[in-house]
Amino acid sequence: MNKPLILVVEDDPPVRNLITTTLKTNDYRYLIAANGETAVLEASSHNPDIVLLDLGLPDMDGVQVIQNIRTWSNLPIIVISARSEDNDKIEALDAGADDYLTKPFSVEELLARLRVTQRRLSIMTAEMLTASSVFVNGKLRVDYAGGCAYLDEQEMHLTPIEYKLLCLLSKNVGKVLTHTFITQNIWGRSWDNDVASLRVFMATLRKKLEPDSDSPQYIQTHIGVGYRMMKVE
Repeated sequence: MNKPLILVVEDDPPVRNLITTTLKTNDYRYLIAANGETAVLEASSHNPDIVLLDLGLPDMDGVQVIQNIRTWSNLPIIVISARSEDNDKIEALDAGADDYLTKPFSVEELLARLRVTQRRLSIMTAEMLTASSVFVNGKLRVDYAGGCAYLDEQEMHLTPIEYKLLCLLSKNVGKVLTHTFITQNIWGRSWDNDVASLRVFMATLRKKLEPDSDSPQYIQTHIGVGYRMMKVE
């Protein structure tokens, strides 16, 4: 089975060389783009499996590249940027990025993010093939058609909001969902008090979902940004 084809969008040669050397060493196939225009062209003509995208490009902002690609493709985009402010992360994720890695980063962390994204790709592909109405993740099972969820074969007693949250997270497993994205999907709007309510509902959902609250398995918090459901083996 071929390793995924990665499109590396980075204008800084030393960083680009680090990424491509890492990919080559780990048997990934890759393409290179040094600016936004080339990135969009390469993405549309070669249909890569994953895009690694720097935000500070010479001809356009990386967020514009994300927005452009999202008009025609849902391919996973991992942002790699020196911008570490929460607002920058939120802007990129809301534009359609799947993950965000802050420079400087370790080679191990980059490879870990790629593995998570690959697993998400595999899940998405399997779901498309089976068109299953049941989501299974470790001991969690969500029956979308039946409108119920089970943990370790025991039915979970969830409020309507908790169930909607669980469905939204499970349908985007492996992807960081911003507070804005979640609140707009749950309540149809995104006000400050909605984010406060979200934290409360997420806390009650976690109590029912996580056997050990000190080491959560299923829901990962990205402080100031949002939440992600992790794939549990």
